Amino acid sequence: RKHTNSNPRHGPFHQRAPAKILWRTVRGMVPHKTARGAAALDRLKCFEGVPHPYDRKKRMVIPAALKVLRLRPERRFCKLGDLASEFGWKHKDLIARLESQRKVKSEAFHKKKVAATRARNDAVQKVKVSSEDQKILEAAGFA
Repeated sequence: RKHTNSNPRHGPFHQRAPAKILWRTVRGMVPHKTARGAAALDRLKCFEGVPHPYDRKKRMVIPAALKVLRLRPERRFCKLGDLASEFGWKHKDLIARLESQRKVKSEAFHKKKVAATRARNDAVQKVKVSSEDQKILEAAGFA
């Protein structure tokens, strides 16, 4: 482990968790000593895995960050979780287990949501609206 010669408690501190490593990396790219940079760092949230409030949110892909688009095929790469576990992070297996459980739940949730959406669309297709009700709907802006 890297630490100071005199007293390791004086730092620099080398965090082992992938979220902390990423946070520290981003901090090096942000002017964190200014109010604007400190506010930006306060808005940054890093997690291992996908925790509760975010596991039900729609996820987005950033095409500019895809490995297949950014790296040439012969280039070497590493994953932050592997790097952290080699550096002393002890929770890689736990996070992998929790993520596998989350993916099973997420797949069931998605299938249920798709079925509900399909049932609603079928019901909308089957429903017959009378002409006076159609006029009321158009006046309200729902047609």
